[in-house]
Amino acid sequence: TRFAYPLGANPNVRDGARGPHPETIVLLTADAFGVLPPVSILDAQETMYHFVMGFTSKLAGTEVGVTEPEPSFSACFGAAFMSQKASVYAELLARRMAENRTRCILLNTGWTGGPYGKGERMSLADTRALLDAALDGEFDEVELEIQPILALRMPASCAAVDDAILNPRDTWDDPEAYDEAATRLRDMFRANFEAQGYATLGIAPAM
Repeated sequence: TRFAYPLGANPNVRDGARGPHPETIVLLTADAFGVLPPVSILDAQETMYHFVMGFTSKLAGTEVGVTEPEPSFSACFGAAFMSQKASVYAELLARRMAENRTRCILLNTGWTGGPYGKGERMSLADTRALLDAALDGEFDEVELEIQPILALRMPASCAAVDDAILNPRDTWDDPEAYDEAATRLRDMFRANFEAQGYATLGIAPAM
């Protein structure tokens, strides 16, 4: 059970006990197909899109009946707990980002060098380093490259990690196999976007 209440409803809250708005929002995913970059830089419209898509992967051994990696789309990364349409929360998020000049990243803790079973899991050290770089604003100043199939902007460099991991296509032994896998995942995104009718709710397709 989850619920929320205003601070005024609790008499035991210290005056002024509230923090500032975040400078960086992190959307967390785990791509078992090995095609998403370890970190992607999102603008407000892209944030709305990936927020309502809520993509991650189901893995064998984590849920009954799952024997191969499966895509999982859960609106706002928690569809079961959302009482209103996903677009309501996405628009609120975008508005707050604009008001507070907040940046957003898509942080992928899934697989690199290939899909689950062939590639390897993103190292915790690299994930932490990329997160720290994002929180420090390092990616505000670096050159960005575009993954053409997934339309994601990737930093070309990061001081704390090997730049070779930043573009997932470069980590696969067979670039053409990567392109095929990326195209399949993109098509899954598009199918979910259409099935949920997000375009009619004012969400722009980012893929």
